[in-house]
Amino acid sequence: MINWPRVTQLRDEIGAEDFGEVVQLFLEEVEEVIDRMRENPDSDRLESDLHFLKGSALNLGFRSFSTLCQDGERKAAAGRADEVDVAAVLLNFEQSRDVFQAELAAHV
Repeated sequence: MINWPRVTQLRDEIGAEDFGEVVQLFLEEVEEVIDRMRENPDSDRLESDLHFLKGSALNLGFRSFSTLCQDGERKAAAGRADEVDVAAVLLNFEQSRDVFQAELAAHV
C-alpha cells in the first residue's frame, strides 16, 4: 500500500527536520481535494483532481492510491468518468493515510 523506500528517499531529499511539515502539507492539500470530491462530485473536474491526487500520492509513496487515481484519470480522460469508482478512491486514500500515519515512525 505504501512505498516505504520512496518515503525514506523523500525524507532524505528534504531533510528530516522539514519532512514532517511536508507530510502535513501533503495531507492537507490532498484532503481538500478528497473533501471536494466527496461533497460535490464534479465529472468535469474529475480528471484534473485525479491527476493532482496521483502526483501527490506518488511523491509521498501512496502506491495503491496513486494506481487507483491513475486508472480513474485515464478513464475520465477517455470520456468515461462515469466508470470511475470514486468511492473506492476515497476509501483507499483513507486506508493509505491511516497505514502511513500508524507506521511512519517505524520506517523513517
